[in-house]
Amino acid sequence: MCRSIKTLRPPFAEDVTDQDVRAAALQYVRKISGFRAPAAHNAEAFDRAVEEIARSTAALLDALEMRGRRAS
Repeated sequence: MCRSIKTLRPPFAEDVTDQDVRAAALQYVRKISGFRAPAAHNAEAFDRAVEEIARSTAALLDALEMRGRRAS
């Protein structure tokens, strides 16, 4: 679906930053909304979705275990 979103867990990525997580969330929201940049009347909903997805992504990465160890 979102080919430009890279895998953000070891061993595919090391030292994932908040910016990496937010960039992935932004790409996801752009893809599903069909907007690269939303109109002013949709900007708040768009930005809120990016932040919520970034938080969920960070929580997921923190919770994943890789062969008996946490991913992050």
